[in-house]
Amino acid sequence: MKSLPLHACTPSISSAIINRSYSLLHFTALVALFYYRLSSILLSKPKPSLPYLLVFASEMLLSIIWLFDQAYTWRPVSRTTFPERLPEDEELPGIDVFICTADHKKEPPLEVMNTVLSAMALDYPSDKLSVYLSDDGGSSLTLLGMREAWLFARSWLPFCRRFGLKTRCPEVYFSSLEDNSDGPLHSLEYEEEKEKIKGKYELFKERVNKAGENIGSEEATSSKEHSPVIEVMDDEPKDDAGIKQAKMPLLVYVSREKRPSHSHHFKAGALNVLLRVSGIMTNSPYILVLDCDMYCNDPTSARQAMCFHLDPKISPSLAFIQFPQKFRNINKNDIYDGQLRKIFVIRWPGMDGLQGPMLSGTGFYMKREALYGNLSQKDVLHLKQSFGHSNEFIMSVHKIDQYGAIKNTESSSKLQQEAQFLASCTYEKNTLWGEQARMGFLYHSVVEDYFTGFILHCKGKTSVFCNPSKPAFLGSSTTNLNDMLVQGTRWNFGLFEVTLSKFCPFIYGLSRMPLLQTMCYGYLALQPLYFLPLWCLATLPQLCLLNGIPIYPQTKESLWWSDTSGLSPLAVETVQWKASISSFLTEVPKHFCFAGSRGVVSSSWFMVFSFIFLASLLKHLEEVLSTGASIQTLLNEQRIWMMKSVTAYTYGSLDAILKCFGMREASFLPTNKVADDEQVALYQMGKLNFQSSTMILTPIITLIILNMVSFIGGVARMFIAGSWDDTFGQVFLSLYILMVNYPVIEGMLLRKDKGRVPTPVTLLSLVITIFLLSLGHMTLNW
Repeated sequence: MKSLPLHACTPSISSAIINRSYSLLHFTALVALFYYRLSSILLSKPKPSLPYLLVFASEMLLSIIWLFDQAYTWRPVSRTTFPERLPEDEELPGIDVFICTADHKKEPPLEVMNTVLSAMALDYPSDKLSVYLSDDGGSSLTLLGMREAWLFARSWLPFCRRFGLKTRCPEVYFSSLEDNSDGPLHSLEYEEEKEKIKGKYELFKERVNKAGENIGSEEATSSKEHSPVIEVMDDEPKDDAGIKQAKMPLLVYVSREKRPSHSHHFKAGALNVLLRVSGIMTNSPYILVLDCDMYCNDPTSARQAMCFHLDPKISPSLAFIQFPQKFRNINKNDIYDGQLRKIFVIRWPGMDGLQGPMLSGTGFYMKREALYGNLSQKDVLHLKQSFGHSNEFIMSVHKIDQYGAIKNTESSSKLQQEAQFLASCTYEKNTLWGEQARMGFLYHSVVEDYFTGFILHCKGKTSVFCNPSKPAFLGSSTTNLNDMLVQGTRWNFGLFEVTLSKFCPFIYGLSRMPLLQTMCYGYLALQPLYFLPLWCLATLPQLCLLNGIPIYPQTKESLWWSDTSGLSPLAVETVQWKASISSFLTEVPKHFCFAGSRGVVSSSWFMVFSFIFLASLLKHLEEVLSTGASIQTLLNEQRIWMMKSVTAYTYGSLDAILKCFGMREASFLPTNKVADDEQVALYQMGKLNFQSSTMILTPIITLIILNMVSFIGGVARMFIAGSWDDTFGQVFLSLYILMVNYPVIEGMLLRKDKGRVPTPVTLLSLVITIFLLSLGHMTLNW
């Protein structure tokens, strides 16, 4: 009898039709735009100015990036899982959970422990589940938190299973803001047990927080250098009467060795250590990777992932299941675009209809075997050159899912010694770990997720995007401007780092992946280059406007039909073609006099530019509204895109170029998860927090001031000239930039709170603007 499918895949036909129709129309308009620009360059006398050519180059780069972006929308799909059709619990494969933390000051141990507890409480057989925490800071506070979490888990896990809780992160469950209706009918037994567990949780919190106060600043340098520490929480849990309870998941603390003289490769290095340590302890065939603040919100996520991994039709080539990143601290306005709506609602479902979504750092179930490369090699010497000199680990590579949890004290002690060897900073020397696109999570980029997923797809592996109605995982997003832009700088540095390497998607990926999949990776490869057209379009048209130089077509154009004596036959033909196409497109009465008089028509070329702008805006609006968001979301996303382009994309690209020439080293600063009350208050009110570095704010404020001057000067020039035909496009561009960025103007001129734009930054930006205006005047009138 044929078994029922474990999942279903549904193509979004209506979305695909809308997306493809828009792409065709927009592409046609771009062809017309390029014809206009090229014909103007080739036929105009005198030749166009440098600003004109730079604006054209910017339009070309934006168009190329747009073209690659269309691959995401070509074939979007959605998926449904049927966990109830999975095999019995004893037949399910093992899962190792990897959780990474790096700095106990930026990533509070109590929040990390809540993630650990939610992972231990997944709705999955306890003997098939193991949780590993990587502490790159080597903090004794984090280790103490792990011990306390293990003690509290003895009570918390049985409570979750007994009453079938749907929310298994204790901090969220006991929060007064959450609906605590998970218990069956709020029985008296449930309420009594809940109060008892709540008391134990408060005691757990008190111990962890008190330990943090006692340790204080003693560990300020602990993250830079420390020996490997492996500790397995393995004592048998018992109830109050001393009776052994049901088996608990294995819980392991791992702090790898770190020395200043050895590269530690950031998060990728930490994950590879966990891959090796777990390989000799539990060796589960599947791995769940979580950021330390990304707790398990839906305990059934493991079973949902197994609906794909256990499907014999797709399993052989399937590398990982990616769940979307969703966040619990996003306010209704999402002023920093923290939910990454475009990625997880539009782009990843689109890639799911191709070869699968990209690896996204957290919330994915990876097949262990996919990270080991070619396992057909049996030669011991070759294996040691690839995997290192641990015989125990090499044995585990060919025996995935044949180990299981540690059985006794003797084996535990021996394995911990071997684990410390695997976690040493010299173990990977002269091996293939993280190198040559072969082994583990890949190095040489701070975006190890993007790089590793790209190489897996190049090897022919596939992935799946699973987006259930209840978020599988919830984390903490950035809630201030500085953290958002610093994080964006790091991401774009890593993306452009890969673009400049031999693994550039356009070179390495084109022959190894389908074209549309390559285009998707190509879009992110080019994303940092948004800074070039954004800087150009936010300065050059404005400076030209103030100096009376038109960049865009007139709203009306004048056509001389008879005076073509000085033009070549090709130029005559071009002028006549432009006139005919103008007549066709404008659909208004035209009156021409062929005896040398002039005919005036609305410019078809201005209409082309208008169509491209409006079509892009309407398509963005359609995407926003179709995903349940509001027009305010559109404005927020446009604003953040502009801000990132002139800061994060700029600095990230420059850092990658400097690293390419050996003038800079890669660095990784964990995103701060600690928010003060004033910062939270500003965020909840929907006000941008401009408490940021001068280096971050100055480019943004400078461009806003320049566009304010340009808009006022352009409007004044139009009134004086009595005509708005020549410079309307440039005036409108400045107006649009100012409208989208009104919160920045408000923070600079109107707000008086602590989060306003600092006065020194405004003054510095004003000085830079005056310099740009002077430079523009001298250059453009030279």
